[in-house]
Amino acid sequence: MPRPALEVADVFRQYGPAFRQAHAQSMSSGQLRVMHSIEVCRTAALGGHVDECDHCGHRSISYNSCGNRHCTKCQSLARARWLDDRRSELLPVEYFHVVFTLPDQIAAVALQNKPVVYNILFRAASETLRRIAADPRHLGAEIGFLAVLHTWGQTLHHHPHLHCVVPGGGLSQDGRRWVACPKRFLLPVKVLSRLFRRLFCDYLQEAFESKKLKFYGRLSNLSDPQAFALWLQPLRHIKWNVYSKPPFGGPPQVLEYLARYTHGVAISNNRILAIADGQVTFQWKDYQDGGASKTMTLSADEFIRRFLLHVLPDRFVRIRHFGFLANRNRHKKVNLCRALLNVTAAAYLPTLPGNYKTCYQLLTGQSLNCCPLCHQGRMLRIEILAPVLAPARMDSS
Repeated sequence: MPRPALEVADVFRQYGPAFRQAHAQSMSSGQLRVMHSIEVCRTAALGGHVDECDHCGHRSISYNSCGNRHCTKCQSLARARWLDDRRSELLPVEYFHVVFTLPDQIAAVALQNKPVVYNILFRAASETLRRIAADPRHLGAEIGFLAVLHTWGQTLHHHPHLHCVVPGGGLSQDGRRWVACPKRFLLPVKVLSRLFRRLFCDYLQEAFESKKLKFYGRLSNLSDPQAFALWLQPLRHIKWNVYSKPPFGGPPQVLEYLARYTHGVAISNNRILAIADGQVTFQWKDYQDGGASKTMTLSADEFIRRFLLHVLPDRFVRIRHFGFLANRNRHKKVNLCRALLNVTAAAYLPTLPGNYKTCYQLLTGQSLNCCPLCHQGRMLRIEILAPVLAPARMDSS
């Protein structure tokens, strides 16, 4: 897969210094680190190595990656490794995709209180799914699922939402049966939406009373308890956007989805069409117009500002597991699910390579070993290149 002609890094290298100078007082240390990491990623600044083909003698220089989880060029390898780990957790059932989205009013508060509000989003959504699934009037089972936080929309505006990937069924309350959900139906979306709204608002109120929320600028009036109560009350009655997409099918479709979305960043390099005269033009999909492909042009300053909206707090975990897939009991409970389904892992898992290098090739179309010139020899490392400057702090999820 050829390298995109234009990259987010090109925007940062060309217009980043002016942006930092203009916005130094309002930028966080995390945003500064992300900008620096993306600017030096895969350049001589981080060092690298020289490889030589053992067949034709072709030499190539590869510079080191920054490893930052917000970098558009550093996700393929992390995704391949993570994806390989997830294979062992898949079950031979339909999988469902449920999305929980925050209203715009709360998204504004989230932007000023990222750790608190994003954690509440995970807590409210996961509790909603588990409660409704455990209700005998619905599934009556303990489900397991993973949730992935995305904070962006197609035009890079702040749009926090949670993607949940849920196997179609769960463990009975006594742990002795697998309870399958009806074909192509998981849980009633209206019921999920109402409970999610109530739980989220309750947890947000608790956070306010515990003085965990901070308000600045146009939201500063919300620091007053009465003003906050008046602001929150209408949100308890409007419609909250929770929807369930059509089921994936079996494990191969789930892996394909996870490969594309779990390690995504705000915008991929291949969407950038032009960088010139202080402006950036990129492609986006208008889902209100049937997913039509459109273009948008922003000033470089605005493009960088929108990109940096999606920098996560340090050490914030954006992929989490719940229910029988929760980290503490995952291995034991997944094996129990398999036993109750009367299958073994080898019976239904798609055939994928067992090492991350081959996974990387499947995901990117690039081989980490094959000579790009003759396609016959293997590239062998013959020299290590020292970094020109100290590498930026690694930041991975």
